Amino acid sequence: MANEHFYPEITPIRSGMLPVDDLHTLYWEECGNPKGEPIVFIHGGPGAGATETDRRFFDPSHFRVILFDQRGAPRSTPPGEVRENTIDHLVQDIETLREYMGIDTWHVFGGSWGSTLSLYYAQERPASVRTLTIRGIWLLRDEEIQWWLYGMRLIQPERWKVFAEHIPEDQRGDLLEAYWNLFHDEDKDVAREAARVWSVYEGASCTLMSNPEFEAFFHDLDKAWCAARLESHYFRNVRLDPDDLLLQRVDAIRHIPTFIVHGRYDIVCPVASALDLHERWPESSLVIVPDAGHSSHEPGITRELVAATDRIRDTGTPTLARANRS
Repeated sequence: MANEHFYPEITPIRSGMLPVDDLHTLYWEECGNPKGEPIVFIHGGPGAGATETDRRFFDPSHFRVILFDQRGAPRSTPPGEVRENTIDHLVQDIETLREYMGIDTWHVFGGSWGSTLSLYYAQERPASVRTLTIRGIWLLRDEEIQWWLYGMRLIQPERWKVFAEHIPEDQRGDLLEAYWNLFHDEDKDVAREAARVWSVYEGASCTLMSNPEFEAFFHDLDKAWCAARLESHYFRNVRLDPDDLLLQRVDAIRHIPTFIVHGRYDIVCPVASALDLHERWPESSLVIVPDAGHSSHEPGITRELVAATDRIRDTGTPTLARANRS
């Protein structure tokens, strides 16, 4: 799945479980240089969790890389849990982890849902954030959710057909509610199969070209269970008010050096969201990769993300020189 632009494989220096309340305990790991410049990886989903490949966007000789699974993600406990699980809980968890690690401020790196959480975290806790590197922008607006549930059928009609037809015909007018009900079915086999269908629908849309190795991740029932339940929970129950809150609050983080990368043919998170963010925030740097979809593991996306962290290593900021911005 990895490509030539990644740093070599690396194993954690240490890892552990961090209780954050009476219900949730987070998995975390630390890689790279224990005395290095701290950077935190914010995974997508929500509910997808961090992977071994996600450790490889960063020069391990320079960075102290912190990765963790958010509430409800596979290695945190309890997996798939939607109770006490809001974006404000996640922000507090990130701060709890930062303080537990003894870190004053850190660089923040996130993609897809991780871009949503990174932006919201920075807006809530700007004093904790040195820089932002964000990919596959998702602003949690209604138009993006409706696109995911219905609009993608215009580009992936055969895959959407499988996704929609898992639901009885008389319930397809509200696919989100129908899947939410299935995920809470008393028959766990019914619930987990629905989660697999939801997850595969998304995974098959993440890469520009079909990638069976990448898509296999989304067939894993345990991972699908967490991703589908958490995604549907955030789509249905955890919304921003107003809908464009992340855009309205850009002034709170305008001073933070920020690099945005987005695939031109991103089906899951359409490129319009990246352009909307950059238009509101012209001080940020934006690169639209012309031959990529959504996944951070596509070569063009990986190349730009690694280049951004290398710029942080070399200059302290992920942003491009103004003359080179696109």
